Amino acid sequence: MDKKTFEGKVAIVTGAGQGIGFEICRQLAGQGAAVILNDIDAALAENAAALIHAERGVCVAVAGDGAQTETISRMIDIATGRFGRLDIAIANAGITLFGSFMTYPAADFEKVLKVNLTGTFFLAQAAARRMKEQGWGGSLLFMSSVTGHQAHKDLAAYGMTKAAVEMLARNLVIELSPYQINVNTVAPGATLTERTMKDAAYEKTWSALTPMGRPATPADVANAVLFLVGDQARHITGQNLVIDGGWTAISPSPY
Repeated sequence: MDKKTFEGKVAIVTGAGQGIGFEICRQLAGQGAAVILNDIDAALAENAAALIHAERGVCVAVAGDGAQTETISRMIDIATGRFGRLDIAIANAGITLFGSFMTYPAADFEKVLKVNLTGTFFLAQAAARRMKEQGWGGSLLFMSSVTGHQAHKDLAAYGMTKAAVEMLARNLVIELSPYQINVNTVAPGATLTERTMKDAAYEKTWSALTPMGRPATPADVANAVLFLVGDQARHITGQNLVIDGGWTAISPSPY
């Protein structure tokens, strides 16, 4: 992509203190966007923004729970109050809580739904309202997962939420296309992040299971996200892009 593909654009990214979300913010800022970077962990958010500032990117850290409407409203207000517009909203925040279906706790179920579904739905709603008011459209992007396509042991609740965000994107084509707002999802497979690398066997295991011979990097996912929220993808909406090195084609289990 051209270095300044997103010059003059303003983006919100939730759950972006590290991993895939941070890389999305870093690439957007590196290509000219002003980025509102959210994370529930204030220290992570501030450190991530500082790293982007060090690369001469424009980034505002917003600490808070991305599933709370108060945090969402604050991000929208910062985007429009400080930068005068909102062009892109990326619902990246998510939580994975493993557990057997037969004994899965109600508290874990409610937490997974709140972060993965409530946060996505209401960020999309608030961003779309602002984009409609502006009158020139925009892009929404939701973070799905290969577990929304293929069964994975101990991830019934999580996989359900990821299938749901893909259905939300398809349904919003009806609601948002008249306002020139496109909405898509990406579904990463195994990805090397700070969280997954806490498992010493993760990279070796998923390198063996992935047809391309390695798990994804955050940059692999961010590259796809930037395409879908960029001007070259304005006529793409209601679609999902799987980024898994071919894993869903054969779906070998790590168990």
